[in-house]
Amino acid sequence: MSDGTAVRGGRLRRTIFEDEHEAFRESVRGFLLREAVPQREAWESAGMMDRGFWRHAAAQGYVAFQIPEELGGAGVVDFRFNAVLDEEAARTGTPTDYFYLVNDIVAPYLLDLTTPEQRERWLPGVAAGDIIPAIAMTEPGTGSDLRAIASMATWQGDHWSLTGSKTFITCGSQADLVVVAARMRRGGEDLGMGLFAVEAGMEGFTRGRKLDKVGRRWQDTAELFFEDVAVPPENLIGEEGRGLSLLMLNLPQERLSIAITAVATAERALDLTLDYVRERNAFGKPIGSFQANRFSLAEVATEVGIARVYVDRCIEAHIAGELSSEEAAAAKYWTTELEFRVADLGMQLHGGYGYMEEYDIARLWRDCRVERIYGGTTEIMKEIVGRSLGL
Repeated sequence: MSDGTAVRGGRLRRTIFEDEHEAFRESVRGFLLREAVPQREAWESAGMMDRGFWRHAAAQGYVAFQIPEELGGAGVVDFRFNAVLDEEAARTGTPTDYFYLVNDIVAPYLLDLTTPEQRERWLPGVAAGDIIPAIAMTEPGTGSDLRAIASMATWQGDHWSLTGSKTFITCGSQADLVVVAARMRRGGEDLGMGLFAVEAGMEGFTRGRKLDKVGRRWQDTAELFFEDVAVPPENLIGEEGRGLSLLMLNLPQERLSIAITAVATAERALDLTLDYVRERNAFGKPIGSFQANRFSLAEVATEVGIARVYVDRCIEAHIAGELSSEEAAAAKYWTTELEFRVADLGMQLHGGYGYMEEYDIARLWRDCRVERIYGGTTEIMKEIVGRSLGL
């Protein structure tokens, strides 16, 4: 199984990866099984991944590997390596959010929009795992509507004064560097949106409670508050006033990454369920042999296979610079809806055991539910696709 995926339930063998990607897959999978999976219980109890593991992962080259070698990274810019890491984190049941957040979401901002001075200042620490970055877009009253952001940065002659609040911020409690989206104002004039790098220790930057979530309990998710934070002009990321368009540029990759994780998680849910229904007996025979169950599993197995092909094609398009925001939105909404249906069917077929925390299907079910929400809700994704149809 060169790509790490069992050929089960009618899945086609994949063709987008080369030998170097498969070698990376084996390395990543072994590392996660040894170093991450045994710590899941401790991370769930603590509500966050420990920094020692993160530095260890960085030392192996799994963190922000796009960063150039001269700045401490590996200089690997092939998105297929991102996809491999996302998939293996999902398949091993490893907390995926830190890798996905840093490698797929924040790294492009820090690599593509920063000045040479900013890259020298931040990227070596990110590559070493010493600086945990985060991005703060969502506000209590905005949700998926980025245009409604109310946080404000006002020019004070020699710095920007940032005031506002953010919520649902991944790595919010631990982040050393937060890319904050806020409106910009100078001399009473609204300049549009900007992106500001707020560093731990800046006066007026405080962290609220670590949010108590239904699932993804290992994930550090917090509220952030900014009260007249003095942000120097050298911490402005990208051009002033272009923050919204800059955020939009990376959304296709963010949504594709969610889709990659969703399909890998659906495959894992299906495998867990197939193993269970072959072994669990009712009325003297395996419950998977009942026609109703067999048909239900046949349906989701087919859909997972179709989703895999579509997402692989999206990966190819993204590498070629051809993935549209509509295609990424379609991939994100379809795969996350499918992911939850597969997980829900798996829980149902596990019966009462499926509701027990000691079974992986139960954790998978509660952890995957939020993927239909973050990165843009299913309803917003459908709106994006619908508009592309001229409706």
